[in-house]
Amino acid sequence: MFQNLSERLQAVFSGLTRKGRLTEADVDAAIREIRMALLEADVNFRVVKEFVGRVRERAIGSDVMESLTPGQQVIKIVLDELTQLLGSTESRLVFSGRIPNVIMLVGLQGSGKTTAAAKLARLLHGQGRRPLLVACDVYRPAAIDQLEALGREIDVPVFRGDVEDPVVIAKMGVRHAIDTLKDLVIIDTAGRLHVDEEMMAEAAAIKAQVRPDQVLMVVDAMTGQDAVNVAKAFAERVDFDGVIMSKLDGDARGGAALSLRHVTGKPIKFISEGERTDALSAFHPDRMAKRILGMGDVVSLIEKAQQVADTQQSDEEAAKRLSSGSFTLDDFLTQISGVRKMGGLGGVLRSLPGAGRLKGLDSDIDERQLDRIEAIIRAMTPRERATPRLINGSRRARIARGAGVDVSEVNRLLKQFAETQKLVKQLSGAQGKGRKRVRIPGLPGGLGGL
Repeated sequence: MFQNLSERLQAVFSGLTRKGRLTEADVDAAIREIRMALLEADVNFRVVKEFVGRVRERAIGSDVMESLTPGQQVIKIVLDELTQLLGSTESRLVFSGRIPNVIMLVGLQGSGKTTAAAKLARLLHGQGRRPLLVACDVYRPAAIDQLEALGREIDVPVFRGDVEDPVVIAKMGVRHAIDTLKDLVIIDTAGRLHVDEEMMAEAAAIKAQVRPDQVLMVVDAMTGQDAVNVAKAFAERVDFDGVIMSKLDGDARGGAALSLRHVTGKPIKFISEGERTDALSAFHPDRMAKRILGMGDVVSLIEKAQQVADTQQSDEEAAKRLSSGSFTLDDFLTQISGVRKMGGLGGVLRSLPGAGRLKGLDSDIDERQLDRIEAIIRAMTPRERATPRLINGSRRARIARGAGVDVSEVNRLLKQFAETQKLVKQLSGAQGKGRKRVRIPGLPGGLGGL
C-alpha cells in the first residue's frame, strides 16, 4: 500500500545523502518533495501541513546544518515525526478484571468487520483467551453464516441467537458466555453502506446494553480520506477506543492510515494484511514508519518466524535434525508452509531493509511457484520424499502427471533440493569448527534463503 510513497521519500533522501553539506534551500526543496509525496498518498492536507512544518523546523537547526552527515540527520527527523504521526507507541488492548471481557466491533458494511472479528478471536485465542463470537448483523444476507464458517475454521464458538433484535442478541450472547465459561466476548455489529442515524442509534444501544470494555472500529484502508470522515462520525456518536485497519495489503495510496490517529485522536491497535484468519497483527508505529521509509521491519519478520516455528516443531527437534545433517522433502514442505504463514515470499522480502529500492519486486515474485513446488512434493509417495534418490525416470513422469507440471520442473526441483541437502550437511559439519562460508543454492521462486 505504501510502495509509491516509500519510493518517493527514498528518492528525496537519496538526493540529500549525496550532499556533504546542506543549505536551507536544499532543505526547503526536500520539504516540498515530501509534501507532494504525502498529498499524492491521500494524506489529509492539514496533517501534511503540520507534519512538514515540524520537519522543517527541526531540519534547519544548527545540529543538522553543521553535522558531518546532515542527510542522515534529516532522515532521522522524518522517521521520528512519522512515528509520532502514527502514534509513537503501540496501543494495546486493555482488559479489565470483569469476566467476560467484551469487545464490540463497529464500522461500515464492506470494511471487513466480520472477518476482523474472526481474526481477532483467533489472535486472542492463541494468547490463552477463551473467546465467544456473537453475531449481531441480522441485516446483511449470510453475515451470520459467514461468521459461523469462520468460527469453525478457527475453532471458536459463535452465538447467533433466535431473535431479530441485535441489542437483545448482544445481551443474550454475554449471558451465554458466562454460562459456558468464556472469558471474552467479541460482538460483530451490523454496518451500512454509509453513515446514517439508524446505524449509529443501534450501535449506541448495544454499547449501552452490554457496556463493552473496548469498542474497536474496523476501517477499510483502501477508502482513503472518506475513512477519516467516517471515523470522526463514529467517534462523536459511539466514542470507540481504537482502530483495526483492514486491507492494508491492498494497492490504495494509504493516506488514511497516516491521517487517522492525528485527525481522530484514536490509536490504531491492529492491522490486517491478508484474507487469512491469521493475517492480523498488533500495530507498531515505529515499525510501520521504518517500512514506509524503506528501512524494513526485521523485528516483525523475526516474530512471525518464531510464531511459525512454535506451531510446526520444537527448536530441540529442529536442531537435532540439522545437527544430523538430515533434510527431507517433508522438511522442505514444512518450510514452504512457514513462508506462506509469514506472508509469502513477497511479504518476507518486503520486510527486509532496502527492499523498497528493488524495482519491480512484486512483478518479479511469482507466488505460484510455491504452489507448483508443493504440488510436486505432494505427488510423491512418503518413501520418495524421504529418499529422493529412488525417483527414477518413470517415477518422475508419474509425479509430473500427478502435479500437473512438466517433467523438467520435477527434475529442476530435485536437482536444487540435492544442493540444499549439501548445504545442510555443510552447515552441520561446520558446527564446532569456526565460521565457514557456504553457497546458498538458488531455489525456484527465490527460496534460496530456506
